[in-house]
Amino acid sequence: MPRITIHDGPGSIEQRMFQQLRPELQEASAAMRNAVYGHTILPWRTFEGVRYRMAIANGCLVCQSLEARTQAALDAGFTESMYEEMDAGSWRESEAFSPAEKLAIDFAERFALDHESIDDDFWVRLHAQYGDAEIVDLTFVAGRFMAFGRLTHVLGLDDSCEVPLQAEDRASVAGAR
Repeated sequence: MPRITIHDGPGSIEQRMFQQLRPELQEASAAMRNAVYGHTILPWRTFEGVRYRMAIANGCLVCQSLEARTQAALDAGFTESMYEEMDAGSWRESEAFSPAEKLAIDFAERFALDHESIDDDFWVRLHAQYGDAEIVDLTFVAGRFMAFGRLTHVLGLDDSCEVPLQAEDRASVAGAR
């Protein structure tokens, strides 16, 4: 249940929140979402692992739902059993994830839950798998999902928000990669 007053109208509850209460932020919010989905240089399986780990960390049931699956990641081989392993916390031991994917998911987890544990040794491992541009992208993706997941949860929008990327958006993003 929203903790702020948002009137009914067209668009998702998040869109209405910005339109009604902070229209100055709506364009920036949309630009960040579009940048993350439309311009990521991460492989889609890696992207989805990070997105989904943040959904778990934030406790966002909408973002963990079947409707929130990133179609491009599914097309790239991110399977339902991979989601189940992430839900169970067994992704670290899974053979379904590559070492680079596991490292990105670990980064997302640390970013959300214990950023101080991203120490020098972790950076050595991260640089062994990813270039600097990919690390910036990974951090931006993790940050966006953590921030908006927390925003919707704190404001009580996560039980009524819509999946942020609708089917038609997914199709255009998938074609771009």
